Amino acid sequence: MTTLTCTPAMRITKSLLGYGVLAGPVYVVVSLAQALTRPGFDLSRHPWSLLANGHLGWIQIANLAVTGAMVIAGAVGLRRALAPGRARAWAPVLIGGYGAGMVGAAVFRADPVAGFPVGTPETTAVSWHGMLHFVSGGVGFLCLIVACFVVGSRFYRAGDRGLAWFSRVTGVVFLAGFAGIASGSHGPTTPAFVAAVLTVSAWLTTVCLFAYRNPSGTL
Repeated sequence: MTTLTCTPAMRITKSLLGYGVLAGPVYVVVSLAQALTRPGFDLSRHPWSLLANGHLGWIQIANLAVTGAMVIAGAVGLRRALAPGRARAWAPVLIGGYGAGMVGAAVFRADPVAGFPVGTPETTAVSWHGMLHFVSGGVGFLCLIVACFVVGSRFYRAGDRGLAWFSRVTGVVFLAGFAGIASGSHGPTTPAFVAAVLTVSAWLTTVCLFAYRNPSGTL
């Protein structure tokens, strides 16, 4: 009987990947908890980034910063776990870029708009930090979209067609959701983007969990 030994290097890799596994669920749970309890917040028309405003805005700011750091840790874990190849070269950088975008979105707060926080006009002027929030998020989102296709190609070459298609569909869904929210319109595009965030969070958890279970470069 063969005994599998978890080396110190492997333990570090799995620890880093564990942060990647938890990042999506933590972000979603904390965001939804606020969205359902903050006065005036409407899930059908307000993007989660608006939660960074108001006297409780620090919660969402911390949520973005902490989960962004967790995504970056997961990306480092993927770099250590992936077998040599294009995916190892690019996927960790792109996923890390998404994490950095989340941290940037925490540093540069979104502008209040569309009646949230309560008393805010429907339209407001775009501030410098609001513009940088959008840029940080946009760059991070584009990095993540490309990462979905890079990882999808690696899964396909490895013969795991299910995860390959999950990765590609996630990339398409997130691209569509981001395009909708980037148009500046609220209403139907906001729930669609929330669905895209839920999908991509599940994808990141799945990829990091797969690598967590196979931390020796088998993918």
